[in-house]
Amino acid sequence: MLNGSVNSGTNGRSDESLSKGFNTDSNLSGSLLTIDEVQKTLNRSRASVYRYTNTDTRNLNPPFNPRKLNTEFRSDQKDQLLFHPNEVARFAKDILRIKEVTVEIFNSPSSETQNILNAILEELKVIRNKLEGQSDQNHSISNHLQDTDRKAA
Repeated sequence: MLNGSVNSGTNGRSDESLSKGFNTDSNLSGSLLTIDEVQKTLNRSRASVYRYTNTDTRNLNPPFNPRKLNTEFRSDQKDQLLFHPNEVARFAKDILRIKEVTVEIFNSPSSETQNILNAILEELKVIRNKLEGQSDQNHSISNHLQDTDRKAA
């Protein structure tokens, strides 16, 4: 998951981190920001963030507008507005004139899917070890039988 921060050098303080644990229901990515997270990050009111946002009631996904805060692709008008951290940083720097903008990328915390995949991997390792153990045992039995046959002959 991408976590980012927008740092402002205009008044010596740092704006809040772009992510505090993304709680999006989107299949796109956990790295996308909701309108509330953008509001906190830019330290702007919810209304002003909506005013900055590139949306159109007649067009679900309007073309990129460099003077607006552009949303990620949506498949339905009812989908919540989601923003990529780099787009928020670009907007903060280019439009809001925040002097220093930094996007920091961190490793994501384990998701439920990641936990399941790790459990599957561990099970496969156990199975492999057991199969290798049986293979070694079968190999030693066949060597023992060959040695017995040689002694009998």
